[in-house]
Order: sequence, then structure tokens, then C-alpha cells
Amino acid sequence: MQERFERLAERLAEKNQQLSSDEARTWVELLWEDFDTTRAKAGEKYQGKDVTEQIVLRWIDQYGPRLHEFLSNNPKYKRMFERKNNKEEK
Repeated sequence: MQERFERLAERLAEKNQQLSSDEARTWVELLWEDFDTTRAKAGEKYQGKDVTEQIVLRWIDQYGPRLHEFLSNNPKYKRMFERKNNKEEK
């Protein structure tokens, strides 16, 4: 699982020069969790890590270059992002 996250984070960091490698990794984890949670809440059957990885990869390719802008417009996610980064620093 860690290898998937690292690979996706590297791809995101390539797409968005404004993100550090840690920020890119945080984004990947948040996107992954968001997709899995949303599908579960919708009652969808879990289709595995490969499907989730492909969706996150599509999101990275489509939205990755502008993800840093999303935080400034969405305080809820900005707080989540900051909390996650603070936990990792400890």
C-alpha cells in the first residue's frame, strides 16, 4: 500500500510544483480515503485497491496541477490537511 501511495504522490508532485512531497502524499491519502468512504456510504461494493488507485490517478491527472488552490477556497479541507501534517511532524 505504501508503494502505491508513494508512486501516486510522486506523480502528483510532478503535476504540481507548488506541493512538497509531504503535501503530495497527504493529498493522495485524502483522495484515496475520500473515494473509498464515498463509495462505502453509497452502498457500493468494494472493488479493490487497483480500482481506487486508477480513480486517484485520474484525479491527479485532471485536478493535480490546481490542488493547492483548493485549500485556500475550502477551509474544512485546509484544517484536515493541517491536522494530518501536524500529526506526522510529532
